[in-house]
Amino acid sequence: MPDTRTETPGTRPAPAAPDREFTVAERSQGQLVLRRFLQHRAAVVSLGVLVALILLAYVGGVLWKYDPGQYTPDNSVPPSWDHPFGTDSAGRDQFAQVLRGTRISLQVSVSVAILATLVGTLWGSVAGYFGGKVDTIMMRISDLVLTLPLIAVAAMLSHNFGGTWYLIALVIAALYWAYVSRVSRGVVLSLREKEFVEAAKALGASDTRIILRHLVPNALGSILVNLTILVALAILLETSLSYLGFGVTPPDTSLGLLVSEAQTALTTRPWLFYFPGLFIILIALTINFIGDGLRDAFDPQQTKVRQ
Repeated sequence: MPDTRTETPGTRPAPAAPDREFTVAERSQGQLVLRRFLQHRAAVVSLGVLVALILLAYVGGVLWKYDPGQYTPDNSVPPSWDHPFGTDSAGRDQFAQVLRGTRISLQVSVSVAILATLVGTLWGSVAGYFGGKVDTIMMRISDLVLTLPLIAVAAMLSHNFGGTWYLIALVIAALYWAYVSRVSRGVVLSLREKEFVEAAKALGASDTRIILRHLVPNALGSILVNLTILVALAILLETSLSYLGFGVTPPDTSLGLLVSEAQTALTTRPWLFYFPGLFIILIALTINFIGDGLRDAFDPQQTKVRQ
């Protein structure tokens, strides 16, 4: 059809507007997870508080003027500028004691989380991947561990094999790995039917390679969330054991042991009880909030996107 538009003399048609250019920035799964985590304010604040507590325990303990076992002439002194957390009846600085106890409690809880996560993840991944009789037998073993009363069994094992912080960590990890195995098994059951697993099998990948290189990395979100939960659970269980007298023993100390030793002085020297208890609450709360943030960030429905 011919163009019937007329052009007014002395005028030119307006040039066509250039096409708008758009840039597409590709964001990986890791970048997406980090962005979602940073949007969780409680988790970010908790992470900052936890990092501050860790630096205070490990760096502050080295720089502080008093050692945990150092005796001073200031017996049963309430909190002051010289002794921020006061002193006990022997004149030992409570601030130095709390920092030392925080280091030991963190070492126990982190070691428990790592050991239990490694064992539980591999156990649950193998059970979920193979299924059938293998899955049935392995999960019945996990169920047996889950039915054990944690405090009673941990107290018995700690009494016979414990005393030092790393043995306490081994005892607690031996009871907590079954929780992780149930979670990892459930994730692997949903992943083993995915296309990338079928493709790996078609290319001749071994079962070990599929589990370690394909299934476990894709279950990383759930694994990290459970790891943070285990840190909080482990520090509370270690506190309970030390409070009952089955945890860390002197000359080592922990936050739970400090609380246990101070229970008889609750009315006369309450600062000996409240400060280590406050550190236990802070560590457990911050780790729980961090776990909530990771749970929101590692949304299983999220994939690699473009924005």
